[in-house]
Amino acid sequence: MASGSFRNGGPKLTSKLDRQPSSAAYSTPKPSSKSRPSAAPASRRGGSVAPAAAHSASKAGGDAGVPGRVRVAVRLRPRNAEEMIADADFADCVELQPELKRLKLRKNNWDSETYEFDEVLTEFASQKRVYEVVAKPVVESVLEGYNGTVMAYGQTGTGKTFTLGRLGEEDTAARGIMVRAMEDILGDTSLETDSVSVSYLQLYMESIQDLLVPANDNIAIVEDPKTGDVSLPGVTTVELRDQKSFMELLRLGEAHRFAANTKLNTESSRSHAILIVHVKRSVKGRHDADQSFHGENGTSSTMVTSFRPPIVRKSKLVVVDLAGSERIDKSGSEGHTLEEAKSINLSLSALGKCINALAENSPHVPVRDSKLTRLLRDSFGGSARTSLVVTIGPSPRHRGETSSTIMFGQRAMKVENMVKLKEEFDYKSLCRRLDIELDKLIAENERQRKDFEDEIERIRTEADSRIAEAERSYTNALENERLKCQQDYMDSIKKLEEKWMSDVEKARAEHQDACLEKECNKEAPTSSSDEIAEVRQLLESEKLMRQSSEDEVSNLKSEVSHWKNLEAAGNAEIMKLRKMLDSEANQKQKLEEEIAILKSQLLQLSLQADETRRSLDRGGSGKVLTGFDSLVSQARHSQLRDSANGPKASIAKLFEQVGLQKILSLLESEDPDVRVHAVKVVANLAAEEANQEKIVEAGGLTSLLMLLRSSEDETIRRVAAGAIANLAMNETNQELIMAQGGITLLSITAADAEDPQTLRMVAGAIANLCGNDKLQMRLSGEGGIKALLGMVRCGHPDVLAQVARGIANFAKCESRASTQGNKAGVSLLIEDGALPWIVKNANHEASPIRRHIELALCHLAQHEVNAKDMIREGALWELVRISRDCSREDIRMLAHRTLISSPTFQAELRRLRIEF
Repeated sequence: MASGSFRNGGPKLTSKLDRQPSSAAYSTPKPSSKSRPSAAPASRRGGSVAPAAAHSASKAGGDAGVPGRVRVAVRLRPRNAEEMIADADFADCVELQPELKRLKLRKNNWDSETYEFDEVLTEFASQKRVYEVVAKPVVESVLEGYNGTVMAYGQTGTGKTFTLGRLGEEDTAARGIMVRAMEDILGDTSLETDSVSVSYLQLYMESIQDLLVPANDNIAIVEDPKTGDVSLPGVTTVELRDQKSFMELLRLGEAHRFAANTKLNTESSRSHAILIVHVKRSVKGRHDADQSFHGENGTSSTMVTSFRPPIVRKSKLVVVDLAGSERIDKSGSEGHTLEEAKSINLSLSALGKCINALAENSPHVPVRDSKLTRLLRDSFGGSARTSLVVTIGPSPRHRGETSSTIMFGQRAMKVENMVKLKEEFDYKSLCRRLDIELDKLIAENERQRKDFEDEIERIRTEADSRIAEAERSYTNALENERLKCQQDYMDSIKKLEEKWMSDVEKARAEHQDACLEKECNKEAPTSSSDEIAEVRQLLESEKLMRQSSEDEVSNLKSEVSHWKNLEAAGNAEIMKLRKMLDSEANQKQKLEEEIAILKSQLLQLSLQADETRRSLDRGGSGKVLTGFDSLVSQARHSQLRDSANGPKASIAKLFEQVGLQKILSLLESEDPDVRVHAVKVVANLAAEEANQEKIVEAGGLTSLLMLLRSSEDETIRRVAAGAIANLAMNETNQELIMAQGGITLLSITAADAEDPQTLRMVAGAIANLCGNDKLQMRLSGEGGIKALLGMVRCGHPDVLAQVARGIANFAKCESRASTQGNKAGVSLLIEDGALPWIVKNANHEASPIRRHIELALCHLAQHEVNAKDMIREGALWELVRISRDCSREDIRMLAHRTLISSPTFQAELRRLRIEF
């Protein structure tokens, strides 16, 4: 937003010269309603282009354009409160003659220069008047299918943003060109057949940023290699449905736009704002007369006509609110604001060069000097209808800036554009229409098929009903016949039964008479025979009961024998289990004896190591040996002739007698002392390269990492970290450590530890991992570099030396990967924040630390993408010092070659006037 009452909604001014623009000022080529055999000649101020010719040219990729000059209007800002006081005794430096469309720029009280423009707008011109004169003809051209550009140029604080981007929420009369143009576009388009979408972006410090989605920055410009058209695929595009949503987008974009307070403007825009409006309109009723197809009988084929693709017109309106040009001595810019001002002036200077080249018909136009000129390539010398409003102030103190702005407008008036109508077949719309037609045909086919199936089903149902009716009739007749036959049969049976019963009655009566006669003669013999039969029956039942009892006894005998067999098997199993328990008890006793022996041996070795440490502390002279091997060696120096082989023989003897697996099992002992002694033995074994593979295969690496994770004992964590550092010297072991989360555990240990020796061991392990080319990304991603930087809090020289060694290893691997083409982008060390510490300690008093850091700086500087960050952090001075004063010739020559081969470093040295 601009400063002063003018940009921030100051006093409302009555328009005295508010009049409609002349139609001759902007005349857009109108597409004719019917195609003609040949295109009519296009005049400079309102010729027409035959749409058939334009359309065919569009399909061929070579539109025939209509010449149209860039139209320039000048607008004068009224004096603000500061100028009314400071310039109260001086006349305005400009005099406007709006009726003659002229402007006089006073050199002094008696001499002036006169300039003509397409329109001259006084300080009393309303926003509506400005829109109708400057932008409305361009908006009408955009609605007819032509690209258009409206741009504001001028000194900071002269009203550019007020003219273009004023929202007018409090006073609708103050609405700017953006709001009024969108009202006209939305009012003239249809939501059903047309589409309107917008993008809002800013060009800040030569970086294109999305004002609607601020996270979307550094957007790339893509050029069509055939047509040269530029596009921004990464910018956010929002389709509009109404004016309310557009106002919300403008508010959102203005909130994200960069602004700053300067002496010339309290809220000066520090970026170029660009609003891009894409309009897509369907053209109906075109080419029907000359492109219709006829059948054999002379009638038009409706089906073929429906397959003709519709024609759409695609146009684009670009509204550019340029940041104000300013002089540093007048604006008072300093610091970051000064850098912004430099970037703004450079881009405006590039735009001025392009306009000068176009005005002079130069064969070369330097459009690639700035992203602003690349974005406005179509607006000046391209195919867009362009309108420029230059804003000036009345103050005589800024006469030089006013003169420069006027001359910019004068040169822009000489630029000719070839305005082109962009029409093309809407194959997507045709595809959608054909899809709909296909869906209709499929649905109709489905409906007809369903009707056919329903008819078949109806006929089948009717036939089934008739067959069922016939079957029922036949069944009823058959049933009636069966019932009749059955009734006749039953009647016959009944008669026979009655006859039989009568015969039986007669026979029974005769039999009874005969029985009565026999009873009297045989009564006694009959009773004895009955008794005999009863006795026989009792004997049979007794026999059956005896048989069943014998069967039951045999069954019980078989069950008893079965249970006896089961008991014998159980006793045998019990004896077997007892033998196993006795064996387990014996084995347990042996293991306990072996553990006791191991404990005594470990305790003896630990006591010897502690005694040696105390003797060394008392003596204070001689070479101090590191690790458990050295301690045992000093303890047994008096007993053995060879001080180096004595402890190794002891450890080897223990290793052979006990076995590695048992030693590793003691790492999980519940006794803290046993764990301490065991981890010391493992650490000494890991110092020998021959033992490292055996330790890893036996699970020693996993056990050491578990100790780091679970143990709270400082001694265990220190010795375990030292053992891991020894194992990390092997490349295969390095990958295993990373795969098992070792870098995370080392980082946690470094964060929790305070003991310098523990930190030294952890830093040494991470430094060894930093020397692996394959682990660079994982080391940085899992916090390895940040863990190294965190350990510098200790300040111990040994810890700092290991940290410096790790950073040097990492930088060397990165440099090698960059040289081989496997690494791109800024160094991970810089991303993790290591560069400030490196620069701070580059001249450290300790030579090992200084040597590693100097080497790291040289490797970082070999990659050109790191140069700017290194310059910003002051690393360039250290590189110059290293190239001159470093004690090691190889590092000194490496720094010298790096400074000579880097264009960025050379440019900075020249800027600082440092001879090298």
